[in-house]
Amino acid sequence: MKPQVKRRALSVVAAMLTGIFMAGSALAADIPAKAAVKDSASAKLPVIHAQLTSPPFVPPATNRKSPAKVIVELEVIEKEMAISEGVKYMFWTFGGSVPGSFIRVRQGDTVEFHLKNHPSSKMPHNIDLHGVTGPGGGAASSFTAPGHESQFSFKALNEGLYVYHCATAPVGMHVANGMYGLILVEPPEGLPKVDREYYVMQGDFYTTGKYREKGLQPFDMEKAIDEKPTYVLFNGAEGALTGEKALAAKTGEKIRLFVGNGGPNLVSSFHVIGAIFDKVRFEGGTNIQKNVQTTLIPAGGAAIVEYDTKVPGSYVLVDHSIFRAFNKGALAVMKVDGAERKEIYSGKELDSVYLGDRAQANLNAVTVATNSAEKGTLTLQDQINAGAQLYAGTCSVCHQGNGAGLPGVFPPLAGSDYLNADHNRAVRAVLHGLNGKVTVNGKEYNSVMPGMSQLNDDEVANILTYVLNSWDNKGGKVSADQVKTARSKAPATKAEAH
Repeated sequence: MKPQVKRRALSVVAAMLTGIFMAGSALAADIPAKAAVKDSASAKLPVIHAQLTSPPFVPPATNRKSPAKVIVELEVIEKEMAISEGVKYMFWTFGGSVPGSFIRVRQGDTVEFHLKNHPSSKMPHNIDLHGVTGPGGGAASSFTAPGHESQFSFKALNEGLYVYHCATAPVGMHVANGMYGLILVEPPEGLPKVDREYYVMQGDFYTTGKYREKGLQPFDMEKAIDEKPTYVLFNGAEGALTGEKALAAKTGEKIRLFVGNGGPNLVSSFHVIGAIFDKVRFEGGTNIQKNVQTTLIPAGGAAIVEYDTKVPGSYVLVDHSIFRAFNKGALAVMKVDGAERKEIYSGKELDSVYLGDRAQANLNAVTVATNSAEKGTLTLQDQINAGAQLYAGTCSVCHQGNGAGLPGVFPPLAGSDYLNADHNRAVRAVLHGLNGKVTVNGKEYNSVMPGMSQLNDDEVANILTYVLNSWDNKGGKVSADQVKTARSKAPATKAEAH
């Protein structure tokens, strides 16, 4: 099907489904008040206003021995936020965050749900809670236009960890824009006590621009239909849980993670590097699996994982469909502080081995360079600062933090006659890679350097500008336009002669 025809077909389906939801909402509004008879039992329940939290935080346990009437108030907000450093996206959110606010109730509770849609919203929205027993999970009862509020009630019959999401047509687009979250229905006795609880949720995002392409990036319906995400992320942004925003813990603590997968398309292979899950309540249900390395979480599904923190260090959370972690953003960090236990593990790994440039506390210098480039005020120092942060994760593992390389394996970048002789050749080497013999500073190297075509034009320019102005190199700068020109040309089949 041609893209134009496909889009027209989607528009027709979207209009039909929206009409159905609106008709259902209108019918509900026409029901006489006398037909809405309150359950006499629920009328006698104590009334509690739910405490909602934004990720990665979780509301406290209910600590109740009996059911209650729980009032949940959640507002839909459409807002522009960073999806990566220097990259903006128009998210549609429940509660102003991606994922949406965490909801915690007790099995047997009667939940009175109020869904508001902020007046600034451009779209109508609703909510489908997988923890609801009833058609649509509340979707037909909660169709809400901008500036309006809807209300419905349900009884939390089943314990478990459940996804909620928007189900307004086109459903996939609403979900892909960040409209999902988790609701925990505790068992009557509550969950066993732990030291820390955190809320982590994966989602796949589809932008018209490539990965880390700067500026405001619109949603791309064709990529979403083809299931080819630009980003796969934890908690709605690359770096949402790294650096200064990393999860925190101490040695000797028991950790519980409520992990969801909003999708809309991908299944998650959730893994914490360096930890083994003592318990996994897989698919958010009541069965428990023990001693688990990686657990599958379907789109629209969840899991509760628990583990003990035995030794200090940085524990990296990933989707173990591993290119998603290192090339699309699906990684987070839990930093564990405490005394080392050499009998369990000999020492701490360098963060940069797994985190790449996310080992940095932040990438503010990258954002500064991006903003300066947009204003036409980009300076040499802006490029050097941004390049230094990017180099630390992209290049330092092989070429070392001081540019010395590894003798006989990786050629040095420090004082490199190869780089200083021809900046355009250096650009081509980064973009397209090198394969075969190359001579640097009078010594021959015969190795393989993979092309770094996943880097965008300004990233390549900034990295090379940093290198050219470091470690006794001769200086100079590389522009994004130079990189763009080199990218358009066919790659070399072997190492270019020096």
